[in-house]
Amino acid sequence: MEAQTTLRNLPIGIQNFESLRADGYLYVDKTQLIYKLVTTGRYYFLSRPRRFGKSLLISTIHSYFSGRKDLFEGLEIEKLEKEWIEHPVLHLDLNTNKYDTPEVLEQKLGESLNQWEEQYGCSRPDLTFGMRFENVIRRAYEKTGRKVVILVDEYDKPMLQAIGNPELQDAYRATLKGFYGALKSMDGCIKFALLTGVTKFGKVSVFSDLNNLNDISMDADYYDICGITEEELRTQFVPEISQLAERNGITEDKCLERLREKYDGYHFEDSVPGVYNPFSLLNAFYKKKFGSYWFETGTPTYLVQLLQERDYDLEEMSRVKADADELNSIDSTSNNPIPVVYQSGYLTIKGFDPEFGTYTLGFPNAEVEEGFTKYLMPNYIHREENRSPFLINNFVEDVRSGNTEQFIKRLRSLFADTPYEIIRNMETHYRNVIWLLFKLMGFYTQAEYRTSEGRIDMVVKTPKFCYVLEFKLNGTAEEALAQIQDKNYTLPFEIEGQQIIRLGINFDSATRNIDKVLVG
Repeated sequence: MEAQTTLRNLPIGIQNFESLRADGYLYVDKTQLIYKLVTTGRYYFLSRPRRFGKSLLISTIHSYFSGRKDLFEGLEIEKLEKEWIEHPVLHLDLNTNKYDTPEVLEQKLGESLNQWEEQYGCSRPDLTFGMRFENVIRRAYEKTGRKVVILVDEYDKPMLQAIGNPELQDAYRATLKGFYGALKSMDGCIKFALLTGVTKFGKVSVFSDLNNLNDISMDADYYDICGITEEELRTQFVPEISQLAERNGITEDKCLERLREKYDGYHFEDSVPGVYNPFSLLNAFYKKKFGSYWFETGTPTYLVQLLQERDYDLEEMSRVKADADELNSIDSTSNNPIPVVYQSGYLTIKGFDPEFGTYTLGFPNAEVEEGFTKYLMPNYIHREENRSPFLINNFVEDVRSGNTEQFIKRLRSLFADTPYEIIRNMETHYRNVIWLLFKLMGFYTQAEYRTSEGRIDMVVKTPKFCYVLEFKLNGTAEEALAQIQDKNYTLPFEIEGQQIIRLGINFDSATRNIDKVLVG
């Protein structure tokens, strides 16, 4: 690879295929997969995390069904498609609004219907949204003589923004269910339909009547229809890899390794390779830095609300198991936040047990793990940025140097400054804060470490020290330390060379803080 002095046009944030092609931006060719999709089925649903290329996929399919052969020059589909027939396309993008009242959704649907009704000459504002949609589909088919294509981008945006508000979610569900019902009732007039979103709501949902919808979210054939594969990275980003490596003073092999650790690792089926987050990858190439770009665009607040409302033990996210039915469908009344966290892209498939049909989940890469813990921390503690004793680097110095006394002192101050209102389950809250804290420090951290004699509450490793921690709530620090010693919890780490520090920690529910710590 040879470094080039000029940058190619990288399509950061560009979601319109026509604009991308007309303005000469780089396009990673997915059109062979698109051709397979549109010629082998009719009704599809695809869920992918945000900023993963769903909108560009929808726009590309829009251009294809609009007969825009000129936009596909040099791409794989140019060799496959011979006719390039133009179909009427009804494209609904629900990603552009903040849905905080039922009226916002109704206005959005109304505006789209008004536009289509004017286009095809069939205005019927007296009908329901669903009936108006049926009328538009019928009229578009009759007027053009060609079957209709329906594309819905981020179908679930209103439902996601209403998590935690059952009444609002019920209102959105009722509106959308009637609207999307037209896909089934007008089957004879429809050529193709694709709905995309971050999540899939199950049970009594907007999809309950759409048994003709093919969910390809976990299909091996379409695992890379969004995102960048390792092969695509190595073959289509040669100059960018060279420039990134040169700017950071590393070899190209090391550059590829860091890109893989930072942005790869999304698995949408257990038997296929991982894919890269395209938004983060493109930003890294453009800025020539291994930054955390996905989180700069904002993390949905509904995730934090779910985790806190369900008193979820955060460390379980790094080793949770779930079956396909659980991962594929979100029930808004469930106490389990994992399907939402998985479908939102914060967890991915790490392994599969065919005997029990269960998937093991984990963070896909370093960007997600680091960004998620940073985002969660302020929601579990109260910390003002200008108060230096609570800055992470001070904790790092304490733990790195083995200064347990100062570390515990800072930890006590941290808990003392946390408002009572954000603490639900005390034991889970304490464990979550400590787990987040060690994760943010960048040290190896594993909770519920299994040994032959039991489970260690937490293990933390630095270059010089191995901390073995056992927690008690309304017990004693003596009991906690004795458990470490009696069950030989340190035995697995004695050959690794670090100095072992045993910490028995007791929390007091009355003071909502650390009661006593014993070091052994």
